[in-house]
Amino acid sequence: MGDILHAMPAVAALRQAHPDWFVGWVVEPRWMPLLQTANELSHQRGPAMPLVDRVYPASTRAWKKQPFSATTVRDIASLRRQLRSEHFDLCVDMQGSIRSAVIGRMASAKSFAGPEDPREAPARWLYEKKIATHAAHVIEQGCALLGGAVGENLRPAQIALPEDAFFASRCNDLLNQLLPGGEPFVLLAPTAGWGAKQWPAERFGAVAAELGRRGYRSLVNAAGPDDPVAQKVVGLSDGYAVAAAGGISQLIELTRRASLVIAGDTGPLHLAAALQKPVVALFGPTDPARNGPYGTASRILRHGGERRDHRRLAEPEAGLLAITVEEVVEAAAELLQDPRANKVR
Repeated sequence: MGDILHAMPAVAALRQAHPDWFVGWVVEPRWMPLLQTANELSHQRGPAMPLVDRVYPASTRAWKKQPFSATTVRDIASLRRQLRSEHFDLCVDMQGSIRSAVIGRMASAKSFAGPEDPREAPARWLYEKKIATHAAHVIEQGCALLGGAVGENLRPAQIALPEDAFFASRCNDLLNQLLPGGEPFVLLAPTAGWGAKQWPAERFGAVAAELGRRGYRSLVNAAGPDDPVAQKVVGLSDGYAVAAAGGISQLIELTRRASLVIAGDTGPLHLAAALQKPVVALFGPTDPARNGPYGTASRILRHGGERRDHRRLAEPEAGLLAITVEEVVEAAAELLQDPRANKVR
């Protein structure tokens, strides 16, 4: 989710500069609502201008589990045919992984560009054009990459994640069920892509308990009804937190209605920033100068200096563990009181 949200401001800038260009995006199916929602602009934004013209699903997670199955072979061949039938002039690998680079080559575009220093080094062997990016934040890097590929200067543009009437109604029903009093709530996202980035669940529970005593209930983003991390947070919240399990479309609507989001370096944090919701960001092994919340009021908490470690370790990083419950509660209280007084990158 984070990779898509980080790339969207660059694509939005390209779309504004060239509304007549055909733009396609290859994406894992579970993240498609981010782009489908982005195709519908709110009434306040005037005539519709879709971020992308077509989305191509690539079930890479399923392919990885069964790489030699008939279904995988058939799906990959179908994606290859779809991409080649579009006769793209340019393909840009915005992710910088081997997987995305291989899919990019499948498109057989007239030109294939990617970052000079990709996330996974072997990916650069597949690029015909390598773009140097020197910006600090990954969103600005995306603009430099896409701008370099088309030969223009792009600046991050505000992305549109407007309200979907169906999911907005479902979200309102869910909130009436979970928080029948209609009180303001904080959204907690206690999980992360790997353990080193995941602040302990018991601390999230303690934060929820203290915020509850200050008048704010907490909703806990859950992967499913049996999510053990979410259940642990709820169980340690003194009754002030409830779990909310659902898909991406529901998460978008819940985030829109939250007074504040508290999360580590993970998708829900970047979604909140895209929706310009105030956030308390808990950082450990990753660098907030590169991955931190962008374009919204935020408080970033990090201990451990300039250390960066992208190894997918199971245990929380020591600097992340140095962040206390009290620090998070006070940062949250400050933002809830006056989000305008806090940093907007």
